[in-house]
Amino acid sequence: MHKPLGIFDSGVGGTSIWREIQKLLPNEDTIYLADSKNAPYGIKSKEDILQLSIKNTEFLLEQGAKLIVVACNTATTNAIDFLRSNYNVPFIGIEPAIKPAALHTKTKKVGVLATKGTLSSSLFHSTSKMFAEGITVLEQEGVGLVELIEAGKVHDPETHELLRKYMAPMLQENIDCLVLGCSHYPYLIPVLKEILPPQVTIIDSGEAVARQTKAVLEKNQILTTSNNTAKHVFYSNSDIEVLRSLVNGVDAEVAHLDF
Repeated sequence: MHKPLGIFDSGVGGTSIWREIQKLLPNEDTIYLADSKNAPYGIKSKEDILQLSIKNTEFLLEQGAKLIVVACNTATTNAIDFLRSNYNVPFIGIEPAIKPAALHTKTKKVGVLATKGTLSSSLFHSTSKMFAEGITVLEQEGVGLVELIEAGKVHDPETHELLRKYMAPMLQENIDCLVLGCSHYPYLIPVLKEILPPQVTIIDSGEAVARQTKAVLEKNQILTTSNNTAKHVFYSNSDIEVLRSLVNGVDAEVAHLDF
């Protein structure tokens, strides 16, 4: 079926998920919606997150999306059940990769860097309970990180300082896996690698989300079968330059949208 995949996030971070999807499914058209004006979602109420997720979904459906990837941990944990119940397209969510971390850890201590909205959600707690039995999960709210990434300040001293502060208690507890529980955070991996010792494995959800997207497309028989060059359109309701820089090197349209 030659309709686009819709992807939304509270800002530019979900482009880390988009990259993995595009790598695995190069023939699929995509429409990406960055709700940067309302970032970060992680500090908002559940009701606000739900309303924003509905608004984003309806925009993507108006553009003809055949499947929607909720490329935001906070929106997944707070809104995806409602979206699946009320809209007639498949939804792919993203949640912290607790399971692979639990399987990988040798020290039985795993760090999770995420937003308040994700860490306080019932889905996060049920996932942790299900997969992390016998493992210590050290949670850290990444206050201020989304805003820095949205402002294009990944390599600024302020970002380094915040990450050192957030990693210190985890390293004292001897974690050997760090789960990135926000789609913005993969952009911090180069900085984290400078801070973390080599024995700490950084785990994010991007590849798993891409594989799940492909599986759901195949199951629903809506995978694109043509070899046409895929079209990619990115929308933001804020400054588009950071978004443009993150998709640099890809033949894509990047546009500002009032919504």
